[in-house]
Amino acid sequence: MAKATKKQALGRGLSALLKDPNTDINSVNDTNADKVIGNIVELPIQSIEINPFQPRTNFNEETLRELASSIRELGVIQPITVRKLGFNKFQLVSGERRFRASKLIGLDSIPAYVRIANDQESLEMALVENIQRQDLDPIEIALSYQRLIEEINLTQEQMSERVGKKRSTITNYLRLLKLDPIIQTGMRDGFITMGHGRALISIEDTEDQLNIYEQILTKKLSVRDTEAIVKKYQNSTSGSTAKNEPTPDFIETGSKDFSNFFGHKVKVKVSKNGKGSITIPFHSEEDFKRLRKLVKGAKD
Repeated sequence: MAKATKKQALGRGLSALLKDPNTDINSVNDTNADKVIGNIVELPIQSIEINPFQPRTNFNEETLRELASSIRELGVIQPITVRKLGFNKFQLVSGERRFRASKLIGLDSIPAYVRIANDQESLEMALVENIQRQDLDPIEIALSYQRLIEEINLTQEQMSERVGKKRSTITNYLRLLKLDPIIQTGMRDGFITMGHGRALISIEDTEDQLNIYEQILTKKLSVRDTEAIVKKYQNSTSGSTAKNEPTPDFIETGSKDFSNFFGHKVKVKVSKNGKGSITIPFHSEEDFKRLRKLVKGAKD
C-alpha cells in the first residue's frame, strides 16, 4: 500500500511541473521533460478533452457502470494516455472507457501518461529502460509492454528484440491484463505472484476467478495448489457447458436490468423446470452497504 501511495505522490509532484507556466513542458528539450516522459502524472479531468478522431463511438452502458464501480473501489489501475495540446490542456490518446467511468463517479483527477512533442523515441527508450528495472511488479511490466504495442506500434517480435525477452515471455505478461482488476491489484501489492495470476487467467468467469483468488489469500495457497484447484474447476465445467440449455429471453433481458440497477454483473441461473437463482456480487463491506442502500431505497 505504501508503494501505491508513493506513486500517487510522485504523480502529483510531476503534475505541478505542468501547472506552473514557468516550468511548463512542451517538448523533449525542455527542462524536466525527462521526468514526465514514461512516468505517471495526476491530471485534472477537466483539463482533458476527448479525441475527436476516436474511432470508437459506442460504449456499453452496463460495462461502463461496472468499470466505474471497480474504479470507485480500487482507483484507476491502468493510467490513460494523453497528448499535450497547450498549457494545462490535454487530449485523450487511449483509455476513453476509463476516462468516462472516472467522470461518471465524479473523480476530480486521473492518472495519465503524457505525450509531448517529439517524444516518440524518448518514450520508447524510457519504456524499454523501465522494463529492465528489478523492482517492477508483473502488472507494471505488462502495462509497459502494452504501451509499446499501442503507442510505439511495436510488434511482439520487435519488442522481443528491444528488451531481450522471448516472445512467449512477453505474451505471458500481456495476458495478465485480462485478469479482474481486483486480482491485478493483489498482484501489484504482492498478495499473489505472477504464477498465481497465470493459473487464474484460464478461468473466463470473473466471479469464479475471484472466488479462487479469495481461497488463495485465506488458505495461503501455493502456485501448485492454485493450479490444482483451477484444473479441478475446468474438469467440473468442461462437461457441463455443452449440455446447457439456451438462456430464455426473459432471463437475458431481466439480468441486464438487474446489472444496471446494482452496478455489478448479476449472475442469473435457471433450470429446466423454470426455477433459478440470482447472484449479486460485492467486493467489500462498503460495496455491500451500497447494495443494501439500493434495496432499501427501492422498498421505500
